[in-house]
Amino acid sequence: MPPSLTLLLHTPPPPFFLTRCSATPTTTATATASCQSLTILRKTMDRLAGNARLMIVSDLDHTMVDHHDPDNLSLLRFNALWESNYRGDSLLVFSTGRSPTLYKELRKEKPMITPDITILSVGTEITYGNSMVPDDGWVEFLNQKWDRNIVAEETSKFTELKLQAETEQRPHKVSFYVQKDKAQEITKALSKRFEERGLDVKIIYSGGMDLDILPQGAGKGQALAYLHKIFKAKSKLPKNTLVCGDSGNDAELFTIPDVHGVMVSNAQEELLQWHAANAKNNPKVIHATERCAAGIIQAIGHFNLGPSTSPRDVTDLSDSKMETFDPAYEVVKFYLFYERWRRAEVENSELYLANLKAVCSPTGNFVHPSGIEKPLHDCVSSLRTCYGDKQGKQFRVWVDQVLPVQIGSDAWFVKFKKWEQSGEERQSCLTTAVLSSKDVSVAEGLTWMHVHQTWLEGAGPNSNTNWLF
Repeated sequence: MPPSLTLLLHTPPPPFFLTRCSATPTTTATATASCQSLTILRKTMDRLAGNARLMIVSDLDHTMVDHHDPDNLSLLRFNALWESNYRGDSLLVFSTGRSPTLYKELRKEKPMITPDITILSVGTEITYGNSMVPDDGWVEFLNQKWDRNIVAEETSKFTELKLQAETEQRPHKVSFYVQKDKAQEITKALSKRFEERGLDVKIIYSGGMDLDILPQGAGKGQALAYLHKIFKAKSKLPKNTLVCGDSGNDAELFTIPDVHGVMVSNAQEELLQWHAANAKNNPKVIHATERCAAGIIQAIGHFNLGPSTSPRDVTDLSDSKMETFDPAYEVVKFYLFYERWRRAEVENSELYLANLKAVCSPTGNFVHPSGIEKPLHDCVSSLRTCYGDKQGKQFRVWVDQVLPVQIGSDAWFVKFKKWEQSGEERQSCLTTAVLSSKDVSVAEGLTWMHVHQTWLEGAGPNSNTNWLF
């Protein structure tokens, strides 16, 4: 089937355009591939007892990540909300135009938590879990009517096209820079040439400079539709899906049936114009008044998808009213207090230390990543010496992949990664903790019985920086 080109043009100037989206994959080969994908996905999703309560599918640059916020506050607010309220029964998907190389670079630069699924390279790659296992079924589907060599051959005839960095050239994506005034003409010419060569492709122009050539079935929206199809086949379709974006290559996400959508307040004009032309009467899509991750949090509240108050927005965490014991919230709250103590954002009060000591077992121990072991109460006492030592400095603490498992009627085993960033230096350790509800009320909170930490590979100390808890 030859590619039919639908130009979503707005003048002046044309913000972005893309070819027709093909239907959701339904071929026998794709069904087989989906089964292969499901095998990988099941291993990642074993922790979910049923259908995910919420699946968030978010673009990264200028959506989840605010590059104009040096303190990364909105991102940290989202992190705390997700880990305390959603990690255990929901799914986080990052959908980005970045290649795996640039995605990993961003993770080193920003305090990002780990997604369950990563959609990369404008929807041409899907990976699962920490190790980013690729979805072979998606690869098999995209190989249909796609020949990267022909794409390279035809595009080489246009001197106006400037290849992007080598890292951005992927098996199912060829990326260029092109001036806005040349983009429409070149896209039409390329479409005709690809049709003559028997290729079914999609051309996406966004950001006023980026031109990506993909297989017709690729794209952020199609990748999400593919995931929904896999979940639905096994009766595991998330109860709600929220898609989040800011630019032209996010537009497809908002076309997937039954999803909620948020365009962050800083969304580019190209996406706003697309929305006005295609989805302005859709009550499930909103334009947030908050930037980036703060806009995502706003959308969660607007659509009543679940809790939308981040622990970072709670001034006095001791006043938090919990209805049941919640180990994930206890972990987030504990390390948020630790950050505020060292930044001198709470009062230097013995009462705070007494309260902290009260939630630590008198017989509990802490195993430092170096292997040194000492009582938890001694660790609390040592906080006196570091109050405000990070005041006025770029010091942040966050936790990632907080996953509690109940191991008894009144005990939980919690595993998570704890991160500290002080200036340019970043350290992380794998933490396991045992928390107990024995002889305490919900209002009193869980008791920390044991904490054990191990440096993550490549994330240990580069100096003599103090590492506490």
